[in-house]
Amino acid sequence: MSDATERPASDADAWADACAEDLAAEKARRRAEYGQPPGSAAEELRKLVDAVADKVSSLQSSLPGMAAQSAVQQLINQAKAAVEPVIERNPDVFDHLAAAGGELLAAYRSAVEGQERRWASERPKKDEDGDGPGPGEHIDLD
Repeated sequence: MSDATERPASDADAWADACAEDLAAEKARRRAEYGQPPGSAAEELRKLVDAVADKVSSLQSSLPGMAAQSAVQQLINQAKAAVEPVIERNPDVFDHLAAAGGELLAAYRSAVEGQERRWASERPKKDEDGDGPGPGEHIDLD
């Protein structure tokens, strides 16, 4: 090794190991501070379906008759059976849908905030009689 900047392979491995340890420690610190980060959109949908099914199952005991309770349980099982294959086959679709929803929300926010700024700057002062724009004024999103 004639070049002083070259490191033996073991140094590169030690560097990679140290980086991995630092990353793991940082992830553990963030989990401790903020809790478990949300999973993918598909995992979150699966959790939602399970939570709704659990809630409906807990409420079914208040239904009169075994026929009603078994009908509710059958409905829960059918819903899970319908959702699970879709989640398994297309997990990335749910991530894309979640991202698209976020983009739509950001676009809507931008349009409304821009219109509110224009409306506030163009709003005429009320005259002494109290006349002026009222609460039913239309906000144009174009």
